[in-house]
Amino acid sequence: MNDNFFIKKTIELAVENVKSGHGGPFAALIVKNGKIISTGVNSVTIENDPTAHAEIKAIRNACEKLNDYQLKDCIIYSSCEPCPMCLGAIYWSRPKKLIFAATKNDAASAGFDDSFIYDEIDTKIDSRHLETTIINEPDKFLPFKTWINFQKKIKY
Repeated sequence: MNDNFFIKKTIELAVENVKSGHGGPFAALIVKNGKIISTGVNSVTIENDPTAHAEIKAIRNACEKLNDYQLKDCIIYSSCEPCPMCLGAIYWSRPKKLIFAATKNDAASAGFDDSFIYDEIDTKIDSRHLETTIINEPDKFLPFKTWINFQKKIKY
């Protein structure tokens, strides 16, 4: 089994997800040592959860199965280029590789356009479309100070 096999599998899962009425046209799977250890499909609308994206679900399933918060030596296959949220989660999970089929432009042409989020990330906080306020609370660094001094922390 090679990359083409696994990417075709993600596309099949995405198509089946649409046909089943379960969710959007997205799927992901995570492979370690040539074996599929988890899958995920988009279920945003059926779960009423805007974070129920295929990649997020696959990451959660894989981490639970591996009993680890990192996906060392894993490859994430996605039917489509990950959105900003999923891309962030992928980086945080630290796989060795990401492989996808359709691009974000392909997704946009089907009505899944995330370009406004990419634009917002580069926009100054006071100019974003979502009203955002920073409060300069004197104790704002206290959680970080507690973390720095906490002896039993698990670094990640």
